[in-house]
Amino acid sequence: MHPHAKMYPMKKIFCLMLLCLAGVTSMACAHTTGEVAIGSILHDAQMQGLSGGSKKLSSFYGKPLVINVWASWCGPCRQEMGSLERLSHRARGGQFNVIGISTDDYRDAAAAFLKLSKTTFPNFIDHDVILENMLGADHIPLTILVDAQGRVLDKFYGANEWDSPEAIATLKKTFHIQFK
Repeated sequence: MHPHAKMYPMKKIFCLMLLCLAGVTSMACAHTTGEVAIGSILHDAQMQGLSGGSKKLSSFYGKPLVINVWASWCGPCRQEMGSLERLSHRARGGQFNVIGISTDDYRDAAAAFLKLSKTTFPNFIDHDVILENMLGADHIPLTILVDAQGRVLDKFYGANEWDSPEAIATLKKTFHIQFK
């Protein structure tokens, strides 16, 4: 038997692993159609109200903005909603705004979740996937930090505790604000 004969299967496995990893990496870097990159200004969009009337996205400009993209069927989204609600109470001093964008197909499901979770900050539904694509929500939850002029400052995928000391420190640094 050739001395390298046993290595061939290992090389083959290694090559297959690299190909798989390359496929995962390219998928992780995939962007949604029309996604606005960090550093760019969001396009204005009409948003259909879930917990109030419809509004233009630009109506929230003038103050920093925390946008959370979620769905009622998404476990991690449901998990972080309480911390976003608590954060919105801290924001009521006027330093920044918090809004939510539901990607639910059914308005009733999204509205029922908001009622069940006692969420009071403004939420909207994105039936036409316009906001979902613009914000880059290829997976959720997604939270976007936007400056007062509508420029995307940062994006966070996955559930977070938005009222934790670490998150508050990130918001202070990103928005250049002080919390009371």
